[in-house]
Amino acid sequence: MASIHLPERCGVMLLPDCTLFPHGGLPLYIFEPRYRKMLDDSLEGDCFFAVARLIGEETSDPADCSPPVGTISLVRASRERDDGTSELLMHGVMRVRFTEWHGGRDYPYASIEPIISQVVPEHQTQAALKTMRGAVEDAVAPLPAEVQSGVFTLLDRADDPGLMTDIICQQFIHEADLRQQLLEMDSIGDRISRICQYLSNARLILDED
Repeated sequence: MASIHLPERCGVMLLPDCTLFPHGGLPLYIFEPRYRKMLDDSLEGDCFFAVARLIGEETSDPADCSPPVGTISLVRASRERDDGTSELLMHGVMRVRFTEWHGGRDYPYASIEPIISQVVPEHQTQAALKTMRGAVEDAVAPLPAEVQSGVFTLLDRADDPGLMTDIICQQFIHEADLRQQLLEMDSIGDRISRICQYLSNARLILDED
């Protein structure tokens, strides 16, 4: 991550109710001519473009139909089909703020600035990891053992609270509005509180079922 040089401007794919988190994967099927052009430009350059949630109907001004925050992502794999469409696997890299939208291209194109998260103090790191893991364990307790094992293997990848919040958000939180809210939270501590609240409610729903 530290060695990746992010562009100052990039193409932006607007997708209904789609929020990609850093470190998350997103398969995409590119078929619209404008996004096929965006992909071509990306692959000829640095292989980056951003993913942002489309809110309502798309307009000529992306600022009117998308949040101010999205995720810049890297094309990890791309396969072009015979009809010119493509199948992609995107890897979320970093939260970014869209500071200005630019015309002159067939696809949304914006200036971006990285968002640096407010980290958890080092002396609280292990407690934060334990709290989140415990919340996930409680939420998945009613699920089959093999499912729980897969979940715990995923969590074992996280060695810091910020990474764990993004893994949990990408994999376990499905409410579109909440996902966007969590993406826009600068404070990792605030994310942890909201995630634990959500997972606690999710466990209550499972128990009622």
